[in-house]
Amino acid sequence: MTRRGMLGAALAAGAAVPLAAATGPAWAAPAGAEPGTGAARLTLPAPTGPHPVGTARLRLVDRSRPDALAGPGHFRELMAAVWYPARDVHRYPVAPWMPAGAFRAFLDDVGFGDLAPLGPLTAGHVGAPVLRTGRRLPVLVFSHGAHSHQGDHTVMVQQLASHGYAVVTVAHQYDSYTEFPDGRIAVPLDDPQAPTLPGDFAADLRFVLDCVERIAAGGNPDADGGALPAGLPGSLDPRRMGAFGWSKGGTATACAVLADERLRAGLSLDGPMRMNPPLTGDLHRPFMMMTAAFTRATDPEAAAFWSHLRGWRLNVRAQGAVHLSYGDNEALFPQVARLRGWTGQQLRDVIGTLDPGEAVRIQQAYPLAFFDEHLRHHRSPLLDAPSPAFPAVTFLP
Repeated sequence: MTRRGMLGAALAAGAAVPLAAATGPAWAAPAGAEPGTGAARLTLPAPTGPHPVGTARLRLVDRSRPDALAGPGHFRELMAAVWYPARDVHRYPVAPWMPAGAFRAFLDDVGFGDLAPLGPLTAGHVGAPVLRTGRRLPVLVFSHGAHSHQGDHTVMVQQLASHGYAVVTVAHQYDSYTEFPDGRIAVPLDDPQAPTLPGDFAADLRFVLDCVERIAAGGNPDADGGALPAGLPGSLDPRRMGAFGWSKGGTATACAVLADERLRAGLSLDGPMRMNPPLTGDLHRPFMMMTAAFTRATDPEAAAFWSHLRGWRLNVRAQGAVHLSYGDNEALFPQVARLRGWTGQQLRDVIGTLDPGEAVRIQQAYPLAFFDEHLRHHRSPLLDAPSPAFPAVTFLP
């Protein structure tokens, strides 16, 4: 199940209305219009935390893993982005949801190329200095889904950063849309030799943990030697690290947490748990599953993984959620639907019947509560029982 395939199906489900024909009050305000489109830029909901957010991109090279597809002398190469609480952000520009070249390639592949001028901006200010509070920042690493990109859960990532986490997102080479500093555009590669199994993703995450440790020690893992934001070296806490991921990235998160005790907690967003290499051993550290399509009742792999969880565990499901629901899709697709003139049913065919506003609030609240409890030891009643503030969320026994 790939994000590219699901978005292609979304295009087939929605009416292919040209942007020039799109109308509606949500897009009528000229102040936000992009030149030549008559439509406003897509937007993401703002994070709710007390801190402004900074971000920086890194090119990382894992010299312990030769890259046969790239040729002799080449090693596994990854683009990553670190998000963190920042200060003095007004002097720094905000980052786009995706780099422009990667965004165009992504949209062209799924048939939404006419939306390229409307790419959303994030809350992350590029290169802003790190907010120093006297304590090191707990660290989270994020793994995206198949044929997706590292920005596809920006709502969640910038939410966590605004509440005091450093979050490192990684673009898994050969299964991601990304852009390198030298201008190369990388797209998913349908090659059975490409290292794109969940175990390969998990190896990427573990390498990123190594890079986090270098930054925590005052070093710089960027392969090009680019300057890190002021205050970032020495600001990360390698003793408080966790991981989360969506779809194949959720499975990779489970693989990484099982394999690496540096990860103190893991969160899967509708991960299929179809592991390669196969699941072995038990996990005694906290793990949470936010389920939509891949339920333990219908998927033996998810049920098998659950049975290996010997520590704190929780499985929640939002009623009406589909596989695309735990991510930025819930914020972006209602806007795309208005642009393209989709009916309400066509939109529901894509993102499910869960109310988009509640879906955004769920993904802002539950991951934060989980990591706060298990990395910061701030107990959250939200994880104890269903909450009237989130009526769609059910706890699965």
